[in-house]
Amino acid sequence: MSDNTALDIAIIGMAARLPGARNYREFWANLRNKVESIRFLEDQEIVKDFYLLRDPNYVKAVGYLPDYDKFDPDFFDIPRQMAALMTPEHRLFIEASWEAVEDAGYNVDTIHDDVGVYGTCNPESIARYKLPPDWISAGQEVIDLSYGWCPDAIAPNVLRYLGLTGEALSLTTFCTGVHYGIHLACQSLLLGQCDMAIAGGAVVRVPHERGYLWEAAGVFSRDGHCRPYDKHGTGAALGSGAVSFVLKRLEDAVADDDHITAVIKGTAVNNNGRSALTYGVPQPERLAACISSALAVAGVESETISSVAGFGVGHPISDAVEVRALEMAFQTRERGYCSLGSVKGNIGNCGVAAGGASIIKAALSLLRKTIPATLNHEAPNPDIDFPATPFYINTQEQTYDEPACGIRRTGVTQIAGAGYNAHLILEEPPKRAASTPLMGPQLVVLSARTPGALARMRANLADYLAARPEIGLADVSFTLACGRKAFEHRWATIAPDRESLLDALRKDDSSVCLGQLSCLSSAPTSGYDGSVLAETPDGLVARGEATPGALAALRDAWIAGHPVDWRGVFRDSFSNGGGRRIPLPTYAFERERHWLDAGIAF
Repeated sequence: MSDNTALDIAIIGMAARLPGARNYREFWANLRNKVESIRFLEDQEIVKDFYLLRDPNYVKAVGYLPDYDKFDPDFFDIPRQMAALMTPEHRLFIEASWEAVEDAGYNVDTIHDDVGVYGTCNPESIARYKLPPDWISAGQEVIDLSYGWCPDAIAPNVLRYLGLTGEALSLTTFCTGVHYGIHLACQSLLLGQCDMAIAGGAVVRVPHERGYLWEAAGVFSRDGHCRPYDKHGTGAALGSGAVSFVLKRLEDAVADDDHITAVIKGTAVNNNGRSALTYGVPQPERLAACISSALAVAGVESETISSVAGFGVGHPISDAVEVRALEMAFQTRERGYCSLGSVKGNIGNCGVAAGGASIIKAALSLLRKTIPATLNHEAPNPDIDFPATPFYINTQEQTYDEPACGIRRTGVTQIAGAGYNAHLILEEPPKRAASTPLMGPQLVVLSARTPGALARMRANLADYLAARPEIGLADVSFTLACGRKAFEHRWATIAPDRESLLDALRKDDSSVCLGQLSCLSSAPTSGYDGSVLAETPDGLVARGEATPGALAALRDAWIAGHPVDWRGVFRDSFSNGGGRRIPLPTYAFERERHWLDAGIAF
């Protein structure tokens, strides 16, 4: 059974954009459906390396990220010039962090405590996008604009453009960046330096339509396919991506009735230093020490770890070193009880985002009690004697059965150049009490900065709910009212049941009968019904119970632009406090191309 302590950290929100996936749900579906999201480029797409196309060792494979060059600067009130100067990594991490906060069910305008942000990026890609100015001779305007692409600003930019305050730390630890960010975020949370944390990162290969030159002694795949822990493995193709996680102390998350995806029991990081035989090659003793440290911090025995989301880059030396280190750290005579897998067979090596992809897989495996298959594994690496270890490769999806210890736990390993090692111990979330069904109609609200975004959000929500009949209407109402920032273009409906809500979401704006669409001006467009609504410092609330008349008055007042204290409404006007936070589709950004080739420069 779980022994939760004050040192445990909860993952309450996630976001991702990875090869073949616009969000973490699509990524999970790709993992379950055994989708390999490596794209093989056509010759005419490759501009940078056209002179290498005739080289037999040039591999035209990439973990391609659709719309890597697009962004919605107007949503964040970022000037167009700044948007073009921002690297795609900065843009993606800002958007992903917004999505992660919404996924957690929080409205940025109602987060008043300090939030720590720990972000990582690839300085090489940033330098390829825009070389730094000469800060000695540059004017102040140039220096101000440079904050949009400077690696040091990737974490502060999230605080700035999400309207938050707190601690910000930008990291550059190669492929372990997300692990290091989570490690430091956990420490800050436990020290009380912040009450919520955002950790993650982004990498976008520039130029994006580019393969690589294979070398026998290198880490790239000979044919573009990654074969984790396989005898034919030669490495991985390069990929791009962005990930973001929202974290809170577990005791706070439970008290606030947050949706918890997984629990972080322990984290550890270290570096090989001078012990490494070769600077860029993993060192088993140091990696084993890192894993052992994570187990010690978590306070759990290795026999209770029933799965590992491994580094598994498909390189024969690296894979063998990793398994050897795991075996050394586990120190058990038990054999073949712990599944070992890697997402790199699906998406390649996504650099600083790679660890985040592994964490998403591990967290969702714990939550949904399913371990997806590891792709492209046919026969084990001959340097790994799997029958003599605690590990096995699951080449088919398997149900994540409850182990003998009574609690599902997984380790997540990440290795990087220059000797970086990192490991996390995750545990399945504590059981959440079932949501109390609410009788009667529910008020559901949506808003966006543009009509197009609002229309897409309605469609996205309708599709999401139609595919998940188990989601309660009260939870939808609560999450969208309390967990979303209110924007100019608004839509609302009073739905007596799920079917009515789906019908209303799918109606054309021109024939809305259960809600209305309005644009805010400098002041509300009309008054409100004071007989059923009362004004408080935080906004309007209902006088008494949330009757159909009170809900209609709240709907009309909110559509007209009046601030509503939704937390007060749910707390005081529903007998059981209303619904609770659940993951729902996040904001539908108006993404357009913003790139330096548009003629914008310092």
